[in-house]
Amino acid sequence: MKYRVLGKTGLKVSEIGFGAWAIGGMDWGPKVEDKEAIAALHKAIDLGVNFIDTADVYGHGHSEELIARVRKERKEELIIGTKAGNNFYEGPRHQDFSRKYLLFAVEQSLKRLGVEALDLLQLHGPDATEIQKGEIFEVLDTLKREGKIRFAGISVRSFHDDEGVLAIQSGKVDVLQVRYNLLEWGPVDTVFPLAKEHNIGIIARIPLIFGVLTGKFTRASRFSEGDHRQENLSPEKLAGFLNQLVRLYFLFQGTEVTMAQTALRFILSNDVVATVIPGAKRPSQAVENCAASDLGALPPDVLAKIAAVIKGTQP
Repeated sequence: MKYRVLGKTGLKVSEIGFGAWAIGGMDWGPKVEDKEAIAALHKAIDLGVNFIDTADVYGHGHSEELIARVRKERKEELIIGTKAGNNFYEGPRHQDFSRKYLLFAVEQSLKRLGVEALDLLQLHGPDATEIQKGEIFEVLDTLKREGKIRFAGISVRSFHDDEGVLAIQSGKVDVLQVRYNLLEWGPVDTVFPLAKEHNIGIIARIPLIFGVLTGKFTRASRFSEGDHRQENLSPEKLAGFLNQLVRLYFLFQGTEVTMAQTALRFILSNDVVATVIPGAKRPSQAVENCAASDLGALPPDVLAKIAAVIKGTQP
């Protein structure tokens, strides 16, 4: 496992992190058994992962609770990034970035994780209006002064990279989490140059597009009720991704490297990215993900071919 510095935080994080949404037990189809989720976390840490990304809303706190259990059993120093801004305590889940709610939510995460301070708190998808108002940053400043959080960031809403730009321009964030993968290059020309200029740590999320870039789905794939992929990988969206992917099949032929590993290596080929956070429900998935760091960046000529396809200059 290789490590990179997470921007101005100075934290050395594993290139491959652990995305802990699915182990929360909600929104991903059949529930992941806690025993297997814990085994996956342990395996990832065994292989050098020291950065775990979660959110209070993942399993309505259950993801954080599982991470706390594993953390107590390990001697390694782990860096945990969690998120707040989705209120699941009062009625149906809804976004809530009010001062009162955020302060309350952080206290709950501190209790579940069993820590006195959060390594990293990320606001979970505030829109441009929330960012421009600036009140959310006053809350983050308060939490830092009180010693409740060490570093602060924003998990930028899907495809809304202007919000990432606004967040950097505020001068109030240490880290940004953005949607970036082999098929989705939204932040490359907007957020990434600014992040590099201002030394903002970049976390790449949705690196495998909810499983599309593992090669396990076809146009006929469908998802059960309560699985977020019913919407995020609707038949239309899934077909669109698969149509794009066909043009990149040259990457996966004649090699023992898996599609997922190639997709992760692509992200890590961009030195602006500090860590990428694929999920893992099982130890075998953690093993596959972590191997991408050891394989290293894709060669420049391969990256040039990918760019030509994605930018439409090559059929």
